[in-house]
Amino acid sequence: MRKIWWKILAASFVCISIVAGFIGPVPELPILNETIRNVYFHVPMWFAMITLYTISMVYSVKYLSSGKVEFDTIAVEAVNTGIVFCFLGLLTGMQWANITWGDPWPNDPKLNGSAIATLMYLAYLVLRNALEEEQKRAKISAVYNIFAFPIMVVLLYILPKLTDSLHPGSGGNSTFGDLDMDNYMRPVFYTAVAGWILTGVWICTLRYRIRLIENKRTQLS
Repeated sequence: MRKIWWKILAASFVCISIVAGFIGPVPELPILNETIRNVYFHVPMWFAMITLYTISMVYSVKYLSSGKVEFDTIAVEAVNTGIVFCFLGLLTGMQWANITWGDPWPNDPKLNGSAIATLMYLAYLVLRNALEEEQKRAKISAVYNIFAFPIMVVLLYILPKLTDSLHPGSGGNSTFGDLDMDNYMRPVFYTAVAGWILTGVWICTLRYRIRLIENKRTQLS
């Protein structure tokens, strides 16, 4: 993952989506109006978060099967990075909800599920800090992480589809792709998703390499 081409691609995709997101044409829609531009920012944050949480879960499984400390380090740094995208997703979503629904946090199952999922992953980080013995911390947090991931998927994607929800694609509502996005918006949207996912992975790899350097310094001191 140290090759530079995908990092250039990530930066290019993000820049293109930001410029197109602010100045590109969007369809004139009732209620949403210009806020439809937020689809280029809010939704990709969640895609990046899910990707990083998936990476974390996979490396937790790999740690339990191999016992390699490097896998545990990748798992925790993926969560650390995913939490950042989670909060960015929450902030952009609250701003959007305040404009279109009149309340930054209405009583919506997807919003409530996202809050619970966020608390679960914050608890994962607290759990790691509460355990001092390294091997015990890694094993317990890996097991927690593996169980937290499917619960998060249920809270964010399955339960909202089974109940009434304000969100597109939930509770019988049409998705943005079916209802609002035109042929100009779709390529910009997918560019934004790819760009932010790659950026999230890039940040995660940087955090991982910094952690390795810190561990080596600790061992030498």
